[in-house]
Amino acid sequence: MSFLPLADVEINNETQPFWDALHNNTLLLPRCTSCASVVWYPRAHCPVCFSTELKWEEMSGRGTVYSYSIVAKGNGRWKESGPYVVAYVELAEGPRILTNIVNVAPSKVHINMPVTALFDTGEDDRVLLRFTSVSTS
Repeated sequence: MSFLPLADVEINNETQPFWDALHNNTLLLPRCTSCASVVWYPRAHCPVCFSTELKWEEMSGRGTVYSYSIVAKGNGRWKESGPYVVAYVELAEGPRILTNIVNVAPSKVHINMPVTALFDTGEDDRVLLRFTSVSTS
């Protein structure tokens, strides 16, 4: 069930484990073994301490809305999708992810709203990470 058109993404060796995990309804991110930071977006080094010693770890998929914007009318393939919510979700494990809040009326979204991961599969079998309210999941 796709709530919004899926964005084009480029998958490479550094991000492949993340995308593979999404197909299994799992949120997997690298954690730095030197400073313990969770790395978002997935890459080959830690942006905090620059270590290349990373270990992939399953995340809870839980978080809260840190900030958001309601898009009344999008462009391109999102032209007919409005209104929709673009948000930064702060994961329980720390990083903030730019994503969409779906399956919730945009007027009901608020700062600090508890959310959970939702794995949105498109017609072409690609999966994107989006979030929904804990109360609607």
